[in-house]
Amino acid sequence: MIDNDKSQAEDDAVDKELEGVPEEFLDNGEDEASEDGFEKALDALKADLETAKQDILYAKAEAQNVRRRAEKDVQDARAYAATGFARDVLSVSDNLERAIAAIPESLREDDKMKALVTGIEATQRELEKVFGQHGVKRIASVGLPLDPNQHQAMMEVPTEEYEEGTIVQEMQSGYMIKDRLLRPAMVGVAKKP
Repeated sequence: MIDNDKSQAEDDAVDKELEGVPEEFLDNGEDEASEDGFEKALDALKADLETAKQDILYAKAEAQNVRRRAEKDVQDARAYAATGFARDVLSVSDNLERAIAAIPESLREDDKMKALVTGIEATQRELEKVFGQHGVKRIASVGLPLDPNQHQAMMEVPTEEYEEGTIVQEMQSGYMIKDRLLRPAMVGVAKKP
């Protein structure tokens, strides 16, 4: 009877110690059932691990895409930062061009005006050089077919000399900054009379 009391006391101590432990973690003497549970738990953990690996791969790919987009945005910002300023300075270039075109030949040969004309032409060349340094270049137009991505047709000119759709007159120069359109060329396009 003493052994029975000892055994009962030990069982009570074990029960007290296992209080609060979830049922699925207790071994109720069912070895086969616990092995099934263990296999299921292992399979569930493996599936969770695969899901976590996939999530990490997707997160890495997304981070790389975000990094690439940010790098491209920074490159574009550097390349096209001067766009607004260049667009505003184009009117200065247009006015210099008009000023040079408006000078009659008689004044170009006059000794008093020769220095002024030379100065205006030098200013225009310097402006074109600065445009070139910043990737701003003039769009070719006269004699070429109309390109709606670079030219804006303002009028049609009846002529037999040029093929229909060819640019025969340029009213305002067009410009590109790097590979983007800064301002379209305003042109007159040939049509059959």
